[in-house]
Amino acid sequence: MTFTNEANQIFERAINDYHVLDNVDTPLNNPYQKDSIQNSLYKKCWIDTVQWHYEDIIRDPHIDPLEALALKRRIDRSNQDRTDLVEEIDSWFRQYYSQVVPQADARLNTESPAWAVDRLSILALKIYHMQEQVNRTDAAPEHIAKCKAKLNVLLEQQKDLSLAIDQLLEDIEAGRKYMKVYRQMKMYNDPATNPILYNQK
Repeated sequence: MTFTNEANQIFERAINDYHVLDNVDTPLNNPYQKDSIQNSLYKKCWIDTVQWHYEDIIRDPHIDPLEALALKRRIDRSNQDRTDLVEEIDSWFRQYYSQVVPQADARLNTESPAWAVDRLSILALKIYHMQEQVNRTDAAPEHIAKCKAKLNVLLEQQKDLSLAIDQLLEDIEAGRKYMKVYRQMKMYNDPATNPILYNQK
């Protein structure tokens, strides 16, 4: 089984588990061993799934402004959790391949493995929710047809991205490529670098 075969299965499980109750306040119950890459992948997709529904809720034109503000704060925290977890996954990859000696002509990839995995998790969510649209019985045939066409594109994209990630990992393992991890320096979340925050002291 390739890395992305397992990752896609874990993402599908996380999405299905969330939709048992379909509630953004459902506690995370991670079925995988703590500190394992499987645990991190499940948690990553769970965060993405909850945030997907945050984004749906906040677009309600009738939402109370105070509720919207509170939800925006939750989205901000979720975004930070997502970023932190991607960096944790990259740290896992770096440790996993720490004994690999890059070839003299090894090349650097445009993105790290974990950020590619981040896109794969989001793709799994898009596929799930586009399939929901295809399965609707209350929508016009034109809507169903458009969503079916989009679903086919998403499935092809998932196949291509999965292959690209597996090939990247093969290249890293063989020393043909090497990875570097750059931390996301989100200045607006840091009281020391956001002028709105540090000027209030």
